[in-house]
Amino acid sequence: MSISKDGTTEIKLLKEKAAVEIDKLRTRSIEMADHIFDNPELGNKEFKTKGYLVTELKKNGFKVQEGSGGFDTAFKAEFCFKKPGPAVAFIAEYDALPNIGHACHHHIIASASVNTAIALSKLKKELIGKIVCIGTPAEELMNAKGTMIKNRVFEEIDAVLMIHGGPRNNTKLIVLALDGLEFSYKGKASHAASAPYEGINALDAVILLFNGVNALRQQLKDDVRIHGNVIKGGDSVNIIPETASARFYIRSQHRKYLDKVVEKVKNCARGAALQTGNGLTISVFHDSTSNLLKNSFLIKEFEENFKSTGEKLDEDPFLLGSSDIGDLSYFIPTIHPMVKTAEEGYALHTVEFLNYGKTETAHYGMIVGMKSMAMTAVRVLMDGQFLKNVREDFLENTKNIGQ
Repeated sequence: MSISKDGTTEIKLLKEKAAVEIDKLRTRSIEMADHIFDNPELGNKEFKTKGYLVTELKKNGFKVQEGSGGFDTAFKAEFCFKKPGPAVAFIAEYDALPNIGHACHHHIIASASVNTAIALSKLKKELIGKIVCIGTPAEELMNAKGTMIKNRVFEEIDAVLMIHGGPRNNTKLIVLALDGLEFSYKGKASHAASAPYEGINALDAVILLFNGVNALRQQLKDDVRIHGNVIKGGDSVNIIPETASARFYIRSQHRKYLDKVVEKVKNCARGAALQTGNGLTISVFHDSTSNLLKNSFLIKEFEENFKSTGEKLDEDPFLLGSSDIGDLSYFIPTIHPMVKTAEEGYALHTVEFLNYGKTETAHYGMIVGMKSMAMTAVRVLMDGQFLKNVREDFLENTKNIGQ
């Protein structure tokens, strides 16, 4: 093997070998993705899927710990190369959506991450360090990754890679920070016709809360999203509602700004309670998640590898929504690009997007994404200066957090 002074020739050849290993696993990767698609399981109930993925990893020489981070349906699989070095983790998500199944294409994510890890393990004589595949459950339900971080599952990992299906090939995904709050009002019931003046109307407070939030929107930055619904509005039309409650998702592109917005929304709720004489309880119904921090070096490397497959990337930012991958990006250098698994115009979490789950479009996007991840991992493992740049970029992005 001809090796240049900076090792670029060696790395280029290793990337090519990694891509070949992905091609060898094409049929099996598609088979696994289709199996998961056909057997959807909800968050924290993905027992069959976890077992299916763990069996595949064990069969290929990975050492697997199940129940990682306190979640029964999580796992952590490791494959160590002979020479010490960095550790790269691939994230598998595999929970489905209620009533609709894999309309977020988590079956693609799971198969892609597991099989990319397996493909790289075949280069055991040439790579250094460690490959890790971490199964993270319930992405649609809660901040499982945040809990797994606290429980030290992600320690001693140098970079995290994963792909997400969608209608475009895109590395400019916007993942919003999120808080999920419930506002519950307690008033006093009374007869709505004969003695309404003896009651305290909890539903009035909920209505005022919505009006307050709508008035607030004009004074908020464009990236903020606030959306809610009434989950309890009373029992009988003839009774002044004694209890009423609403739930809101509050989102922003920046965690610091979101914290300020959340306090404003809470003040709207407090004002509604004060105006109507109701008691108020504010509680969390969905774990907070952070926005996705971008690592410019990892993104550029992924883009170059993706383009080397002959594919093009969309240049416009794409608003994905919210995900607990944001919390992980605050802890470890992370990338979360989108690969095209459906045609343009089909939105995630819809039946139309679901119907693309087992198509050639989805399978092709998965394989291209796997090759791009594998080649990016090779760079992290084998290029010390590149990894130093990744770390420095991460430290720069996170140095003022909490200040």
